Amino acid sequence: MATEIERKFLITSDAWREGPPGVRICQGYLSLDPERTVRVRLKGEEGFLTIKGSTSGIGRKEFEYSIPFADAEALLKMCDPAPLEKIRYERRHAGKLWEIDEFGGENEGLVVAEIELESEDESFEKPAWVGEEVSGDARYYNSSLVEHPWSEWDD
Repeated sequence: MATEIERKFLITSDAWREGPPGVRICQGYLSLDPERTVRVRLKGEEGFLTIKGSTSGIGRKEFEYSIPFADAEALLKMCDPAPLEKIRYERRHAGKLWEIDEFGGENEGLVVAEIELESEDESFEKPAWVGEEVSGDARYYNSSLVEHPWSEWDD
């Protein structure tokens, strides 16, 4: 069992685009219960099943398993609402891995950066292209974006 501790930020420029290409991700949710989300994901040519517990601060329990690609495809067809699409880019800055998600579909135009940490109080250096932190804003959770897409937000 692992605890995922991540912080999420909005992007302020396209400077992060310099680097290797991203990988396409399609992910859907078999359960959107805030106490335990169950996600199925196609990432490139791989399939994954992930169970996440409720958020406490910026951490939560996470269990992730590789599953056959065909199983992931079949499970995605069972997801309601429809899966979300994004391209994930990985960039290193000051010894840390940043994951940048550029969303498509009803979330097109939304780009966020995440960093996973070892502890909630771990310090890190933000790249120049990282802006406002949205870690505590549940609207930016992927599980929320499938139900309430960014294109439908009023603000």
